[in-house]
Amino acid sequence: MPITIADVAARAKVSKTTVSRVLNGKGELDESTAARVRAVIDELGYVPSSRAVGLARGRTRVVGMLVPSLTWPWIGEVIQGAVDVLETERYGLLLFTCNRGEESMRQFGAQVSAKSFDGLLVIEPEGTLDYIATLHRRGLPVVLIDDRDQNSGEIPSVGTTNHDGAGSAARHLLAIGRTRPLVISGPEQFGCTQQRQNGFTSVFAEAGLAIDADRLRPGDFTKACGAAAVKATIESGVEFDSVFAHNDLAAIGAMQALLAAGRRIPQDVAVVGFDDIPTAAHTQPPLSTVHQPLREMGEAAARTLLAHFEGTPLPNRPTVIPTTFTERPSTVA
Repeated sequence: MPITIADVAARAKVSKTTVSRVLNGKGELDESTAARVRAVIDELGYVPSSRAVGLARGRTRVVGMLVPSLTWPWIGEVIQGAVDVLETERYGLLLFTCNRGEESMRQFGAQVSAKSFDGLLVIEPEGTLDYIATLHRRGLPVVLIDDRDQNSGEIPSVGTTNHDGAGSAARHLLAIGRTRPLVISGPEQFGCTQQRQNGFTSVFAEAGLAIDADRLRPGDFTKACGAAAVKATIESGVEFDSVFAHNDLAAIGAMQALLAAGRRIPQDVAVVGFDDIPTAAHTQPPLSTVHQPLREMGEAAARTLLAHFEGTPLPNRPTVIPTTFTERPSTVA
């Protein structure tokens, strides 16, 4: 059977409260008593529950993280960035997904009520922002990793430059002489979709080039939508010399459909994505894309939360980490 705090107390001939004080460094204790307790702990090989010690100190040293799903191809990069910071500071991570919808959120809510973690990092599962804001107003420290430009500013957040990133994709296409882009958007309810659309079209407008409505195709951030947009556009007879997809998965689907239709990449059609997920460097050809600083966003969010635990107020303005453009052979052979 495992050694308990009661076993230590009995062997050292002190109360369990005294053993707890020794473990947590609380209260004034006679040094000889404390030394005796520590000796018994070593003798018995007692390992206190890190959760119990944390709660006794008023802190769990655990951070919660709520994400939509682990199947999203860029989620792992964000989580890894957060974990790198948390583990360095000897914090644990309690990860929650919304794979089972309301049931998942009920389980998450139970852990919030149990105060199982000191603060929360969030990549917002769709439709939960009001609930997360309520938790924050009630005193739970929250930092939103805002990939969709959804936050009104109430919740401290880390984001990136969707508008400027899409603009960099447009400037790259213009620089290589591509003036008739097919644009495959993301879900219209996401702020990032509007930002990416506006950033891209504004650069073409500054160059005196309008993007016709028949080269603007709605999408949903999947490979299937990218492939369907390309297929439908080819079948309609509309000419295009490039594709800008609002995320890499749609861009990869577009590339597959182009190759299936006998179009050469990039000679006939140049293709640009957005995100720079790990797969983007290994497509055929490798995908030019707007690099979202995914790992850096996770790192910054975790640092913001840990700094708050040490007394730094949570920022009232978003932390913005800029995108960069990554050129690969899907645009320049």
